Amino acid sequence: MKSFFERLFGRRPNQIRTPTEDAPLPRTPQPAPRGAPAVNRHGLFTQFADGEHRFIAIDVETAMRWNGSICQVGFASVDRSGCIRTVGTLIDPECGFDPFNIKIHGITEERVRGAPTFRNAFMDMKPMLANNRLFQHSTFDQKAIAAACDGDGIPQPDLDWNDSIRVARRAWPEFRQDGGYGLANLREKLNLNFRHHDAIEDARAAATVVLMAEQKTGLSFDDLLKPARKSYPKNPTAPANPEGKHFGAVIVFTGSLTMPREKAVKVASGLGFEVKASVTRKTTHLVVGDQDLALLAGHEKSSKHRKAEDLITAGQNISIMGETEFRNMIDR
Repeated sequence: MKSFFERLFGRRPNQIRTPTEDAPLPRTPQPAPRGAPAVNRHGLFTQFADGEHRFIAIDVETAMRWNGSICQVGFASVDRSGCIRTVGTLIDPECGFDPFNIKIHGITEERVRGAPTFRNAFMDMKPMLANNRLFQHSTFDQKAIAAACDGDGIPQPDLDWNDSIRVARRAWPEFRQDGGYGLANLREKLNLNFRHHDAIEDARAAATVVLMAEQKTGLSFDDLLKPARKSYPKNPTAPANPEGKHFGAVIVFTGSLTMPREKAVKVASGLGFEVKASVTRKTTHLVVGDQDLALLAGHEKSSKHRKAEDLITAGQNISIMGETEFRNMIDR
């Protein structure tokens, strides 16, 4: 007899098969005629690609207010090429259904009759989950799986959970004051096409958000998950060395340099530059380092860089250079 893993994913955990293209997202399963095999009533046949998953997004729906009452689970696998493949199934939560929850997702006790229990489903899925990076949209899915494990006496699994909301916050800071980062708002803001509160479609949406954030920022999800600095280090200022060959010039730094900022300021000051913290009409040089995209509020350049360009357009003579050009200048 095939295990639940084989019925759900189309293969044994270590079985090799040629990857298949992602099929259109299936609609919520409907009750089958009496006597139909359980997998046809509750299984969703879209298959994951075999081999290494870059990450897997997961979403669950619950039957009642208790987090562990999982009645549907959906997965979206993203491979190295960025292709998304989805799979999911209904789950028999072995409890009643709250009308409030039914109104949200449309899943009823009748619909899950004959579906695998959480224990059976999870024990087959655990090896796949334990060996991959997992994304959830908020922390509810992690809490639900933990509660379901507790309810069934299953030891808590050590899973690599990540939150796609954190990624979205780094990529679209402007949404913080414009509807927030829930899937419903992101669907509108990012023109996503999915049916909310279907676990398979929500999982695909979470995976899509991660990929779109990477594309927008040019950063990997690992970089986007790192805590964002609230600001760059304060810009130290320094008076000019009147004996320096650049005496009379005013220099400003923006962004991160490989050279410690304090050293750059000291060197510039010694060469006669007056080092200031902001761009003004007295600025003659601007050194541009690497920018943290999370601090640019949707812009491609820092506020200092943009102000310098505005002043140049207005007729001011400002030399804008990168760190390499700055190093070449101080080495002359």
